[in-house]
Amino acid sequence: MASLEAQRIDLPDDYDAVQNLYLERGWSDGLPITPPTPERVEAMLATVSLEPGHVVAQLPPNWGDATVERLAINAVMAGCLPDYLPVIVAGVSAMSDPAFNLYAIQATTHSCAPLFIVNGPIRQKLGMNSSSGAYGPGWRANATIGRAVRLALLNIGGGHPGVGDMSTQGAPSKYTYCVAENEEANPWGPLHVERGFEPDQSTLTVVGGEPPHNINDHTGSTAEEILTIIAGAMAVTGANNAYTGGETLLALGPEHAATMHIDGFTKDDIRDWLNRHARVPLERYTEATMLERFGQIPDGPVPMVGNREDLAIIVLGGPGKHSSWVPTFGGATRSVTRVVG
Repeated sequence: MASLEAQRIDLPDDYDAVQNLYLERGWSDGLPITPPTPERVEAMLATVSLEPGHVVAQLPPNWGDATVERLAINAVMAGCLPDYLPVIVAGVSAMSDPAFNLYAIQATTHSCAPLFIVNGPIRQKLGMNSSSGAYGPGWRANATIGRAVRLALLNIGGGHPGVGDMSTQGAPSKYTYCVAENEEANPWGPLHVERGFEPDQSTLTVVGGEPPHNINDHTGSTAEEILTIIAGAMAVTGANNAYTGGETLLALGPEHAATMHIDGFTKDDIRDWLNRHARVPLERYTEATMLERFGQIPDGPVPMVGNREDLAIIVLGGPGKHSSWVPTFGGATRSVTRVVG
């Protein structure tokens, strides 16, 4: 392996000394870190074929070089196991796609954060959680992969709150935001297959999303009854998508997904139904807001699903009649999928 280029700092073998230094220098997300010793970083780098100095992406707003070595350092700090690094590399590559618009997502006053969705065999290999409590907490792979990406956005990209990251209130999802799709409970087929990848390929999809909005429907016994509640949950003026359109994510709980499938609904049927029914009435907007955002008063209710491509659908979670909707940064971002490894 090529020699490591990161600067080495000699510190006493003392827990508090290490934590305090990283906090003082702004290298932490505020939580304790694992010291990135050369031995730990080298073990992390051994899981990828790329050279340590290979630049995976340049991370805004400072456009720092996200080399494989720097990503490995942040992964160690986050508490990752070495086998997690290929997922992190794929995720950073996906975020660098212009369609994702990472600069805007890093610098906006909005509360969005990169949400990682993992598909394929690597879910089981890494022990990722796709069932009950999939958004967290309690699972090392989900928690630390997402945290490693956030640390990279802080330490390499310069996205510090109030400096490079201007989010008005922030969000807990800015600590970590990583799930694996519950493919076994998906009656239609998983996200990566729908996007043209093979079932045995492992992929990562990144979405510029708000924290998940819970959708509670315990009484719906048909697809349309459940979708009526989902449509109501989506038709809100607080989301960027109510003004600029764009793609959002619907994460159906397994029980809701099963009911819809039994009723004969496909994913496209769900999208078409929500296009017709998940609409924001004009009386929920102010006239000034409509003129600012649309340039005129719209002719009728504003659809939250403009077309089929504007709604990604996955199955996520365990038992219980709950689903979630993830609004996004709006029309300025699109999700991007990359192969892991």
